[in-house]
Amino acid sequence: MLHWLWALIVGGVIGLIAGAITGKGKSMGWIANILAGLIGSSLGELLLGNWGPQVAGMAIIPSILGAVILVLIVSLFLSKLNHKHS
Repeated sequence: MLHWLWALIVGGVIGLIAGAITGKGKSMGWIANILAGLIGSSLGELLLGNWGPQVAGMAIIPSILGAVILVLIVSLFLSKLNHKHS
């Protein structure tokens, strides 16, 4: 149980860092930060491998890079969706 709580906290921090790097963090809430961090971590480790320092079972550098990629893709998709409906 404690591992999941720790993973959610680390995922939130990773999502927060990704939002800050991309400049999209102000529009993301804490649930979006956690999701971006957890999904981005999986994406980053899938694409870049499981190297570097790890916290809560997540490789920090690939996780942050994966979360940045995820945030950019989602924001691009949402901007195109909003543009289409305007």
